[in-house]
Parts: sequence; C-alpha cells; structure tokens
Amino acid sequence: MGPQSRAALVLVIAACGPSGVGAHHDGGATSGDGGIDSDLQGAPDGDPSVPDCTTLHLTIRDFSPSTHPDFEPDFDPDYGLEGIVKDTLGADDKPVYAPPGPTEHTAGKMYFDEWYRDTPGINMTFPVTLPLVQMGSHGLVYDSMEFFPIDGKGYGDEGNPHNFHFTTEVHTTFDYNGGETFTFIGDDDLWLFINKHLAIDLGGLHPPETGTVELDARAAELGLTKGKRYAMDIFHAERHTDSSNFHIETTIHCFDVP
Repeated sequence: MGPQSRAALVLVIAACGPSGVGAHHDGGATSGDGGIDSDLQGAPDGDPSVPDCTTLHLTIRDFSPSTHPDFEPDFDPDYGLEGIVKDTLGADDKPVYAPPGPTEHTAGKMYFDEWYRDTPGINMTFPVTLPLVQMGSHGLVYDSMEFFPIDGKGYGDEGNPHNFHFTTEVHTTFDYNGGETFTFIGDDDLWLFINKHLAIDLGGLHPPETGTVELDARAAELGLTKGKRYAMDIFHAERHTDSSNFHIETTIHCFDVP
C-alpha cells in the first residue's frame, strides 16, 4: 500500500462518520438455508437486560516482520491483488489460500495459514471490542484514522510509532431483511464473507481501496433469503507502515456473536 495510508479500512453501508466508539440499535433474527432461527431483538436504549448488538468482537493477532515474511515485505506496491483467497470459507471458517505458490503480495500457503490461526512463536492473540456508533438514519459507523488496537502489546511497536503488524478476525451474525449494504475502504488486505461466500475482495498490499456489497443485488450468489439470519466473517491484515485508517458504515442494525 502507499506510504500515505497503509492501513485504511472501511466497511460502508452509509455515510462516513467521525472517529469514535459506542452505540447500539435494534435488530431481529430468523433462520433456514444457512440462517439461524431466533426471536432475539436488539436492546433498547438503557435496557441492560437485552445484550447490546452493535459491538464487533475482534481477534487481533500480532506478528513481527523478523519472523514472518508477509509483514513489512521488501516491496512497496501501489495496487492490490484479488484472488489470494478462495470464494468460500474452509471447514474451519477460515479463508483458504488460493494461489499455487507465492505471489508478489504473499510468501505462500504455509505462511498465509498462520495469519488467522494461533501459532506459538509466530503470533500473539488479543481480544478487542469495537463499538459502533449510530449515525442518525445512516446506520452504524466506526471511523478511526489511527487504528492501532495493540500498540505496545505483543511484539511491541518494534521501533515504529505504532504497532503496524497484525491481523483482524471477526465472526458475527446479522439479519437479512432486504436493502442492506456493506462497504469497506482501506488497506491492507480485507476479505468479507457472508454466508461463507466471498462478498468483498480487497486483498494484497495497496493504498486505500473501496469494496461495497449490496445484499439484494447479490442475494442469489450469496445464498440469502429475506427474513433469515446469516454469518458474516471479516478478515483483515495490517502489514505495512505508516498509517492505519479503519472506517465502518452499515445499514445492518444489529450484529451478534454467533
């Protein structure tokens, strides 16, 4: 990715909002054809008896360039690379490396398989919560121009002003009621799976790029039926200095831990 913004992310479904945290919204649940039946509703404001469903639960894995060739690689591309992962998740709900060998952006399957799996001596794992903010009629938003969730942790900042070398993994569920959209803008790698099918592919090292999925337009491809609940799986990597932007906007009103 480019030196001006090497870690910008955006999950978009509405308009960009200011940096921040907090908020919650209503949402329902149903099932079938990959969905899950449920009568759960989102928590009303101030009601502690109903779980908040506007917080994403992240698994962050810290890496060091000294032990992993995919982090701070020895080149500075200005473009991404689609096709690093296959179109469907593996049986363990992890992305499956697709190329037959190394690429300009990756050192090969063995190294890629460590990105989202706990590997002693190679990565360190940290749980992080990401509260989303309700931005009026636009939906839920998270916006940060300095997304450094594990500064000073794991392998540390390694001489940099922040910890730039980590992956992000999210597993959640949501209700598909029709009309939802989801957009990601950023760098580096970002893969969004819905119902185990690849919905956004922003793989590789690159300057900020945008990927948007309109669920109605791709409902057949993703196997979606209105009124049912589906899994959403997000995989991101920050692999290069020297900035990190993370922006999420979505008209999906409620996310739940699966």
